[in-house]
Amino acid sequence: MAIEGSLADVSLADICQLLSLGRKTGCLTVTDRSNFGYIYFKNGRVVYASILNRPDRLGETLVKNGVIQPDDFSRAMEEQGKEGQGRLGEILVGFGSLSSEELQKWITVQVEEAVYHLFSWNQGSFHFKPGESPDEDQLLLVTLSTDGLLLEGARRVDEWSVIEREVYSLDLIFRLSRDPQETGGVELSGNQRKLIPLLDGKRTVREVVDESGLVEFETGKAIYELVQAGFVRKVGERALESEGEGDAALQEHVRLGQAFYRAGMLEDAAEEFGAAVELAPSEPTSRFFLGLIDLKAGEAEGALGHFDAMPKESAKGLAVLRNRALALERLGRFEEALGALRQAEKKAADDRELILARGISELKAGDPTAARSTFMDYRNRVGKDSPPPMYYAFAVLAAAGDGHLEEAVSIGREGLRVYPTEASILVNTGAVLDHKGNHEAAEQYFLRAIKSGSDAPAQAHKNLGDQAFRRGDIHAARPHYEQSVRVDPSLGDDVFWKMGQIASEMEDTGLAILLLRRAVELNPENEDARVQLADLSDLP
Repeated sequence: MAIEGSLADVSLADICQLLSLGRKTGCLTVTDRSNFGYIYFKNGRVVYASILNRPDRLGETLVKNGVIQPDDFSRAMEEQGKEGQGRLGEILVGFGSLSSEELQKWITVQVEEAVYHLFSWNQGSFHFKPGESPDEDQLLLVTLSTDGLLLEGARRVDEWSVIEREVYSLDLIFRLSRDPQETGGVELSGNQRKLIPLLDGKRTVREVVDESGLVEFETGKAIYELVQAGFVRKVGERALESEGEGDAALQEHVRLGQAFYRAGMLEDAAEEFGAAVELAPSEPTSRFFLGLIDLKAGEAEGALGHFDAMPKESAKGLAVLRNRALALERLGRFEEALGALRQAEKKAADDRELILARGISELKAGDPTAARSTFMDYRNRVGKDSPPPMYYAFAVLAAAGDGHLEEAVSIGREGLRVYPTEASILVNTGAVLDHKGNHEAAEQYFLRAIKSGSDAPAQAHKNLGDQAFRRGDIHAARPHYEQSVRVDPSLGDDVFWKMGQIASEMEDTGLAILLLRRAVELNPENEDARVQLADLSDLP
């Protein structure tokens, strides 16, 4: 069950403590007007956190703290920009620029700082969605004790209430009034020494944070201490400049949209990305995510429209081509989908998931021979790893469609040893057994699929209905057909045609006409349904 409420009623620290005690897994999102942050939990421990407008500048932070050299950072950024490359931190480790331990340390610092900053929010709303996990392909995760974060967060909140008497805005500008390094007997902290050259009467506190590599709390504390000691004074506050506000607004919408998308708040994400494309119609990130949102909503045509509106170079990206292929596939434009996948494979020839996707498109395009060959290639590349359930479900159909029924059953049984309750493998393997004449075994597979807890056992019910229909047992067939269309109203015309026949045999002419009309709507070329509908419609 989701947990939500207002920070005016309960503090974020109390919410985190509750999630920790309950050993919860999921995503806690916090929103305050245009501010947005999120914390991911796994079994009650924090594994990731981030805040909008406080982007993770891992590379810059490492450079400014002398952990890596600027040239290493530039080289890693170039490498990351290539298609199919991974996370910046791992690239730097691969280059030998820093150790895995150092990387983990700085990732931990970033996550901790995001959590501490969120603890300072005392207004806005929160929402916890259980079961949500961060994208491990894009993010490096940590495992942090929530209790430790709560203790340090409480200390910082108390200390910041004192600091902000002097440093109440990141747009404040400070300068040295006298140099403490020229005053005998003054002992400076490392953070204070790092800030002194930056407090020049021109830089804002925000800019000092960016250039020093220190976090906001450390920067604010060091400035406060220097002010209290009489070495630094405030000289002004930088007002927001109108120049460049359009670009800033655009990026704000894009960042907020991405944050909402990661948290599963798709309506809010679509609103932000929509606002971004109003400012810049071809803005590639917004167009891409709007396409993904349309795909999730089943709007394949809309998704293609967004992908087509992207700049040409952006539209050639690996992720865009893969999702473009998915949209084309859903529209039945299989040859175009295969073309997009082949383009993607030219960019990432060793990407196994692209090979799997191509096999599925070949099968849906009506070429089981090509699909079977592609699935064999995919299986060889996987090696000792376990393929995903999707591979087994479609490889069964490809082998059967190419006339290799025993091979199809063998693939299905192998898949069920790994995924014993996977409905798609159960249904497809059962269908092959049914085709071979092993009806009793097929029936057990279909029943297992229904009992598996799957959200979509529609095909299993239809197949059981088909078995009963072939036996002439329309009373047994009818409830299975009804349940199949209740679960999936868009199920093919065949089930509505058979339901129409059953209704006709049971002398329910009105219902039969409605069902046969639905069959014709789904497939205007279903001549059997057309003829039967015409016959019933002519009855007095």
